[in-house]
Amino acid sequence: MMIDWEPLRRIIDDNRRIVLTCHVRPDADALGSELGLAAILEERGKEVRFANPSETPEHLRFLDPTGRLVKFGHGISAEEVCAADVHIVLDTSAWVQLQDVGPLFERTPAVRVVIDHHVSADDLKAVEFKDVEAEATGSLIVRMADALGWEIPERAVTPLFCAIATDTGWFRFSSTTADTMRQAAQLIDRGAQPHLIYQWLHERNSAARMRLHGRVLSRLNLDCEGRLAWVSVTREDFDQTGARPAETEDLVNECLRIEGTECGFIAIQQLNGNVKVSFRSRTSLDVAAIAEQFGGGGHRQASGAILPGPLATALERVLTAMRAELAGEK
Repeated sequence: MMIDWEPLRRIIDDNRRIVLTCHVRPDADALGSELGLAAILEERGKEVRFANPSETPEHLRFLDPTGRLVKFGHGISAEEVCAADVHIVLDTSAWVQLQDVGPLFERTPAVRVVIDHHVSADDLKAVEFKDVEAEATGSLIVRMADALGWEIPERAVTPLFCAIATDTGWFRFSSTTADTMRQAAQLIDRGAQPHLIYQWLHERNSAARMRLHGRVLSRLNLDCEGRLAWVSVTREDFDQTGARPAETEDLVNECLRIEGTECGFIAIQQLNGNVKVSFRSRTSLDVAAIAEQFGGGGHRQASGAILPGPLATALERVLTAMRAELAGEK
């Protein structure tokens, strides 16, 4: 899908103070897109601040060595957010994903912009630059810069490469195209080092994380004649291994390593009693539609939702929905 980026050029040229935000519990695509866009805008003389609904996860802090990415209320105030001329929302189109930042954006006169690739969406009353077929929001930032003739500075290449690489599963997902690889090559030419980025992301696991993954995978479940695989993580799992909730990152993808599985999910018991569920699919099964049944959303092959506890009840609701969808796929 082609995006006309010229309206964004006019918005940026006509304004100076810009606040960027992304979704709650940010991943590498969200944060990498923020940092990449900020660097590009600052090269054009703009004043850029961040106001995220969540803190940066520990394993992604290497993207932001100077600590510019701040959680709203912890480094940027409501007054400073409201003083911006433009608010840019990256990697989400859903109010619920913005948490405390959303109400601020709603009540200010700033121009609101969305740059996103997710199917699930609300009407944010924004100027949208959206392609639901794009492999990553980071990819959209590279496309934007190329289309508008804006330079991608050296400090932007690692965050943007990380954004694209992670949201394509290191270029193994079906969303990866020849253009994806050309973007990656462009960023490597400008200084991105894939081997180091991979090490920072995937080769710094704690012993606690490895113990957690082993404990959880020992209870892996198969359903729907092996078409569905799922796992769950309890508060006790965290207590017994010493792992942090963030260390469940990518664990759901293990469900798709089993021959014959078409989809999978992980259900994680949260400190507040809610249950976070992440869905994955490697067929035509639309897990975004399933997540939307529970107030969540995402992509056709990767999505998520938050359900009320207890864990057993949430699991039964999700299994019922997954079984119904798979029955319809036969």
